[in-house]
Amino acid sequence: MPRVTLNGNMALDLPGEYLQRRHILAGEEFWLSQRAGDLLLHPIRPDLQKLYLEPTTACNLECRTCLRNVWDDPIRHMRWETFEKILESLPALPQLKRVVFTSFGEPLTHPKLLDMIAAVRRFDLQVTLGTNGLLLDQRIARELVDLGVDRVMISIDGGKPETYSGVRGAMLSQVIENMRTLAETKTQLASLFPFIGVEFVAMRSNVAELDDLTRLAADLQVSRLLVSNVLPYTEALLDEKLYSYSPIPPIPAYSWPLKVGAWVTWATCEVPRMHWGADRRCRFVKDQAAVVGWDGGVAPCYALSHNYSYYTIDGRQKKVDRYLLGDVNQQSLLDIWTSEEYVCFRSEVQAFNFPSCPDCDLRETCDLRAKNLGCWGWDPSCADCLWAQNIVLCP
Repeated sequence: MPRVTLNGNMALDLPGEYLQRRHILAGEEFWLSQRAGDLLLHPIRPDLQKLYLEPTTACNLECRTCLRNVWDDPIRHMRWETFEKILESLPALPQLKRVVFTSFGEPLTHPKLLDMIAAVRRFDLQVTLGTNGLLLDQRIARELVDLGVDRVMISIDGGKPETYSGVRGAMLSQVIENMRTLAETKTQLASLFPFIGVEFVAMRSNVAELDDLTRLAADLQVSRLLVSNVLPYTEALLDEKLYSYSPIPPIPAYSWPLKVGAWVTWATCEVPRMHWGADRRCRFVKDQAAVVGWDGGVAPCYALSHNYSYYTIDGRQKKVDRYLLGDVNQQSLLDIWTSEEYVCFRSEVQAFNFPSCPDCDLRETCDLRAKNLGCWGWDPSCADCLWAQNIVLCP
């Protein structure tokens, strides 16, 4: 009688008639797969909890740190018909808690973004908006408060105007003014929400200004500071990265230039890991999250949501192809989330059943690595993923 491992833990002996890919055991449905000769049962559950929506791939900035500099994807807004398909899927997802409107484009460039947020809020879901802050004027600030958006994350990659302008080609003073407007609007409407957060992409050219940013954060009612390392999409950004493969990082986590003062007593600050070698864990899988692109394509994470290239932790260029597990225009989110491929993919990532390419003796010459493939395990491969090392962070 075949022996099957249930969700990586309890072992069961099953009769031969159960050896089909989808079946019911003890009243619950499972997908059956194999790994290293073992048979595994994966529960089929509607347990999606966090949904990232990409309203648009358009942006009002051309930041030198952005993936948009190297991708070959079109510049498009999400069609309302596609968004309605997403809305139709929500009632079948009882564990869904949060929808995050963000992307590598600027969400506020979508002409119906506020309508999208209003529609999601009618399901009593928590909403996060990620933005560069330049379009966050008084009208939009009031709408965000009235709609009950509970988090707004604003990207600021410099504590000084000239540094910010060098990264984003825009005026830091405009972002600060808009953040102050949002804070004042909350006060006027006697609302604690939305909480204001700041995302900071750390590089050699701006990391010394983190302390300037914390002083700014205290003045603007910022409750969360998220620091991420830069992901080098271009060769020029290789010289900007602070982290390394070396077990002795150039800037250890305990010496980030952040002063502990009154601000951190009521706010949170998250800083990234600075070198390879941690136990690899996917936050997207841990948070039970999915990413829906502008066209309705469903990807498992940010790293696999577009076609682009980047440089690995040891400087190898890697081409990433978008990995879609379904399309909301054709299937419900529940059907996509519980599909055999998606359920088994999450299981592989949870076990991190991938090689560790940076540790391989053949890492300098391996052609598979340049195409985001692995010599064993699931393809596309998560073997080089810097998100799984907490070196690159996202909200």
